[in-house]
Amino acid sequence: MNARVFDLEDRLVDFSSRIVDVVEALPNSRAANYIAGQLIRCGLAPSLLYGEAQSAESRDDFIHKMKIVLKELKESRVCLKLIRKKEMIKPISKLDGIFKETEELVAIVSKSIETAKKNNQKGKS
Repeated sequence: MNARVFDLEDRLVDFSSRIVDVVEALPNSRAANYIAGQLIRCGLAPSLLYGEAQSAESRDDFIHKMKIVLKELKESRVCLKLIRKKEMIKPISKLDGIFKETEELVAIVSKSIETAKKNNQKGKS
């Protein structure tokens, strides 16, 4: 069995690195350049914002920062959907891995927020 160490920060950094690769592979067109600008911002933000969340001043602050991480991941997902829909990178199957990772990260961060909210409620009771 392959024991895989799970580290969300490393996973988010890898995600951001892969987003850079996607942006660099986009064609030089007005639409692709616009999407590239959006994707580079929202695709790099989750790893940077997660670093902030790790230094949160309170549970509420952690939850707030993680919600922003989630928002940026969802924006990245929409950009990737547009790139796939318009076939800006061919074959579009090249995007399958990064799209799957985006979905997994959305699920992980959503669950983290849910858990933090539950723990926050227990701490206030």
